Formats: sequence, structure tokens, C-alpha cells
Amino acid sequence: MRTQVAIIGAGPAGLLLGQLLYKAGIDNIILEQRSADYVLGRIRAGVLEQVSVDLLEAAGAAERIHAEGLPHDGIELLFGGQRHRIDLHELTGGKRVMVYGQTEVTRDLMAARAAAGLTTVYEAANVQPQGFDGDQPRVTYEHDGVSHTLQCDFIAGCDGFHGVCRASVPPDQIRTFEKVYPFGWLGLLSDTPPVSDELIYAHTERGFALCSQRSLTRSRYYLQVPLTEKVEDWSDERFWDELKLRLDPEARAQLVTGPSLEKSMAPLRSFVTEPMRFGRMFLAGDAAHIVPPTGAKGLNLAASDVGYLHQAMTEYYQQGSHEGIERYSERCLRRIWNAERFSWWMTSLMHNFPEGGGFDAKVQAAELGYIVRSRAAATALAENYVGLAL
Repeated sequence: MRTQVAIIGAGPAGLLLGQLLYKAGIDNIILEQRSADYVLGRIRAGVLEQVSVDLLEAAGAAERIHAEGLPHDGIELLFGGQRHRIDLHELTGGKRVMVYGQTEVTRDLMAARAAAGLTTVYEAANVQPQGFDGDQPRVTYEHDGVSHTLQCDFIAGCDGFHGVCRASVPPDQIRTFEKVYPFGWLGLLSDTPPVSDELIYAHTERGFALCSQRSLTRSRYYLQVPLTEKVEDWSDERFWDELKLRLDPEARAQLVTGPSLEKSMAPLRSFVTEPMRFGRMFLAGDAAHIVPPTGAKGLNLAASDVGYLHQAMTEYYQQGSHEGIERYSERCLRRIWNAERFSWWMTSLMHNFPEGGGFDAKVQAAELGYIVRSRAAATALAENYVGLAL
């Protein structure tokens, strides 16, 4: 078998890249370790920047997001028992974000790929990228008990934080930067109307909480909890009771509770790999970087990686230019580190840290107060949130 670009990983990054390459006339095959149902079962982020929506449009997979996505012009910061609105739209000259679940993005891209008749091999076992440091890269894998070798020009590693692509790079050729946070997010998904029209980021003495949503009838809520907590120890009733304690009286009164569709625990970390290109293999998305979800940047960074890689591949095949390939890491990492900084800042601002004392709490309160009193400070937050400053 041969293709121009072998894509490892059928999450949103790999599927988006595959669709964009197809639109540019570039052959590609996607290999995915898991089943399609497993990929669709992942519950992830749901706030998209305009750059992500634009790329979905270019991929021909934006019809449903425009019909069902929820444009958001602001967010609310809750601290000191009161909510304060950050008007993203007004502060950024008309920019906004779109609330639309990552699961739905994946579903739309899967449908577009199937409609185009493109090849995706699910449940591919023992996937191994090889020869990417030379002129004849290839990917070996097994499917239905049969061994295969996929010859290609380039390999795109879109296989996530625990994937094989980054692990295949010799240790002396790669450098990683990591910060692990001393808490996690306990998330609950429910078919209940959102407590607010816009997302609420809550800083309280009991810990951080986030009121998010996927649609007008489906809500996603998060609680900051110690890493020692276990999902099975949190009944729905316990979750709702704790969430109410972290909300203001108005939100508490408006909260509609119901049975959970899914509950999960997510540790928080910041992680970056440098570089993101190794010969003829490129890392994109979670394979190269992780951000704490406080800044709503994970999926958007993956999309921007894919945008740069698609541009580089298009220039190579249509113009014979190597510039995009040579500058891929540089272009991606500039945006990534800005997003890492913002996500770290939002996490530090909104969460309670076990090692922190009264001084830290007072500094957080002072900074939150400054943000809502200062147009310049609110603008800085808004520009980063919508992606304008990245």
C-alpha cells in the first residue's frame, strides 16, 4: 500500500487534516488503534475559536456547527459570591467563540470522510512509524491478524499524548516541558438545560467550578477535586450538592439537575514537545502538547497545528516549496506557548492550590477584581480567550 500522507490517529486532529488534504488533492490514509465507536465516545472540550470553525468550513464539515452550534459573546467570572461578565465580542472588536462539542466535531468529520470514500483503518494494532529520518518513511501495522506496510511521503502523528509517534522519536532528538497541577477536574454531562446562557468560571473557597454546555438541552459541569478522589465515590447527588455550594444564589436557584450521562476525572497538566517535526514525521495536537482545559485551548491548538501542516503539505505538493515544512515547528510553537501561558494563568487565577495560603488567596482576589475594574485587563483576557492574541 502507498499513500502520500499517512495519518496516525482518527481523533479530530487526524480527521480534520485528512479532510483538508483531500480537498487539496493530496492522498491520505488514516490509521486508528481504537474502534470508531470508542473514538466517538470520548467526551472532550466544546469551545471553538473562529480559526477552528474556519478550518471546519474549509474541510467541508461545518454545516451542522452553523445549524446547531451556539455562538457566545461573553463569559462570566464568579468570585466573592458575585458574577461579572467579560464581553468578549465588544472587547475584541467583534470576535466570539462557538460552543459545539468535540464529539460532534469528530462525528461531522467522520461523516465527511465517509462521504468522500476515503480510507480509515480502525482497530489497527501494533502501529509503528518507521524510516521518517530518511527518504522512505512507512508505517507498519496489523489489522484482522494480517501485517501491513504503508509506504508514504510523510507521516502525521495525530495520535494523542499516549500515542506511538512521539514515543518513536530518539530521546536525544526531542525535548519536553511539563507542569503537573495538584488537582483534577471531575466532570459530569447531563441532558439538562444550562444554568446560564454563557459559561461561568467560579473561584470559591471550596475550589474551582465551571458551568459549561454542549447545546440548549445538554450541560457539562466541572468541579476542582484532589487527585486522590475517585469517580465512583461521587454519586450524582453528591456532585450536584457540591456544585450548588460553589455557585451564586441566582445560579443555584436556576440550576436544573438530572441523571448523569457520563462522569469522568481529568488530571491537569501543561506539556510541550520541541520540536514538532522529525524528518518526514510531524506531531500535531495532543501528541505534541497538552494544556489545562481552563483556557479552552486544547482542541483549538490541535486545529491550528493541522492548519499549518495542511498549508505546508499543500505548498510542497502544489508548488514544490519546502518552506512550510521547514517552519512548521516554529509556526506552531509560537501559538502553542502563548496558549500555554494563558491556560496556566487562567488555571492559577481560578483554582485553589493546596500549598497556597492566605496570601495567595488575597492575590487571586486582587487580580480578579482588577480584571473586572480595568478595561485593559479585561481586554487582555478576552483577546486570549477568543484566540486573537495568539
